[in-house]
Amino acid sequence: MTISFYRQYSRNTMIQFVFLISRQGKFRLTKWYSPYSQKERTKVIRELSGVILSRGPKLCNFVEWRGYKVVYKRYASLYFCMCIDQDDNELEVLEIIHHYVEILDRYFGSVCELDLIFNFHKDSLVETAKEHVGSISNIITPATN
Repeated sequence: MTISFYRQYSRNTMIQFVFLISRQGKFRLTKWYSPYSQKERTKVIRELSGVILSRGPKLCNFVEWRGYKVVYKRYASLYFCMCIDQDDNELEVLEIIHHYVEILDRYFGSVCELDLIFNFHKDSLVETAKEHVGSISNIITPATN
C-alpha cells in the first residue's frame, strides 16, 4: 500500500512532507514532497522527532518549525505528522490525518504499528498471488481438456 497524498489539496494547502514515528522515535514511513538532500532529511527527522516526542499530551498538535507548521496527531503508539506552509489551515490537516488513519484501519482491520512494518506491501503481495493463481489455472485448464 502506498501513500498517495496529493502535495496540493483543497484550497492550495501545500504539504512539504509526511512522516509516521513511533513513541520510541523510530520512523515507520516518510514521504517527501519538497526536495531535501539525504543529509537534510536525516537532520529534519532527528530535529522534529525530538520536538514532537518531548511535547506533553495536553499541548496543542501544532508546532512552528523553520517557517512552516508541523501538524501531528498521536494514534495508539504512532504519531502521524505533516509539515505544511505557514498560511495553511491546521484543522484541515488534522482532518486529513484522521481520514488517513481511518483508511488504514479499514485496510488492515484495526491498524497497528506492526502492520506498517510487516504488512505495508500487502497490495503487491495480493497482486502477486492473484497473478500466480491465474498462471496456475492457465496451465491446469489446457491439461484437463
